[in-house]
Amino acid sequence: MDDNNKERIPRQPIPGREMLFANELRQLGNQAVKMGLISGHGYHQGKYEILFNGQLFLLTPEEAHSYLKNLLKQHQR
Repeated sequence: MDDNNKERIPRQPIPGREMLFANELRQLGNQAVKMGLISGHGYHQGKYEILFNGQLFLLTPEEAHSYLKNLLKQHQR
């Protein structure tokens, strides 16, 4: 296969990597709930919901992961 053909092949998601990411995101969310930083979290229609003070925030899973990591980091000091 030459380099031109490689560019035409769409990148396929790696199921194992996605599973690890989803598990880590769930663990981050659960930790934030236990610490009282958020009231709930979970996937909904391809987005990730974070519930806080009666408000619902819809983020991409990547945004939610970053947000939760930063939130936990700020409150572990």
